[in-house]
Amino acid sequence: MTVVGPFGLSVRDQALEADVQAGLAAVEAGLLAATKSEVPFITEAAQHLVSAGGKRFRPLLVMLASQFGDPDAPGVVPAAVVVELTHLATLYHDDVMDEADVRRGVDSANTRWGNSVAVLTGDFLFARASHILADLGPEAVRIQAEAFERLVTGQILETAGPRDGRDPVDHYMDVLGGKTGSLVAVAGRFGALMAGADESVVDILTQYGERLGIAFQLADDVLDIASDSHESGKTPGTDLREGIPTLPVLHLRARAAAEGRPEDTALVELLDGDLGDDARLAQALRGLRAHPALEQARRDTVRYAQEARAVLAPLPECYAKAALEELCDAVVHRAG
Repeated sequence: MTVVGPFGLSVRDQALEADVQAGLAAVEAGLLAATKSEVPFITEAAQHLVSAGGKRFRPLLVMLASQFGDPDAPGVVPAAVVVELTHLATLYHDDVMDEADVRRGVDSANTRWGNSVAVLTGDFLFARASHILADLGPEAVRIQAEAFERLVTGQILETAGPRDGRDPVDHYMDVLGGKTGSLVAVAGRFGALMAGADESVVDILTQYGERLGIAFQLADDVLDIASDSHESGKTPGTDLREGIPTLPVLHLRARAAAEGRPEDTALVELLDGDLGDDARLAQALRGLRAHPALEQARRDTVRYAQEARAVLAPLPECYAKAALEELCDAVVHRAG
């Protein structure tokens, strides 16, 4: 049994281990090649987050999904590079919108070079992803375009907020389906599709990726409150400080509105105030860490991870399926 990929995923078969490790190494080389420019400064900015590491969660899913067809098919690694480049590009843009200082344990690009360079670097990565995608055929281009539309729609919905009368939690889950679930779903879909898997298998792994992606983001919501910067790779309370309505906060607001407990109301008022002050942010984090809303968000994370696991049931029993199931457990463990 060997540990590979994000979260210390255990691979129990030497052949699968070799395929996954070789695939991830090829993706890493592909990322470096795709982020290299004739302009040295662009290379430095574009490789900033590549060099910082990351879990390579989406490329790992591409590699595991490809096991249900031919994992050595020529489109598998380029598809994984496309998905990860797209993800990296969104991080550059997200950090500008969130005014984040830290990403993956290093200064965010906007902190280091300013917002304009960060946004343009994200655009550069999108362009390089599109260049690779063009060689994968029109169907791949269409799939990626649809996913990117969903991703941007999710971001816009988050910015606009829920319409009048819409439950904020329901709205937020729609946001996550677009912002995170769409691209993780593409990772599962591309892996199976490029490997030539049956259409039914492609559909299963797409659905699996969608649910796992949402669980992954919910785990991030919990980590933003419950972890320190060493564990999460970003400053704790970043989402709180920027007023981003993550699931624990939405659950807190719902409880405060329904039950009217003074301590809940006081915590909501604290969150609605100026959290630019480090002491106030620390107070808000302490309050949320002790509140049942955080545990409620953990339970939601578990539910989506369990749904992802259940989707896999029709697939044949094999080491790749076991690894996909373990990914569900690993996401839950992050939120624990």
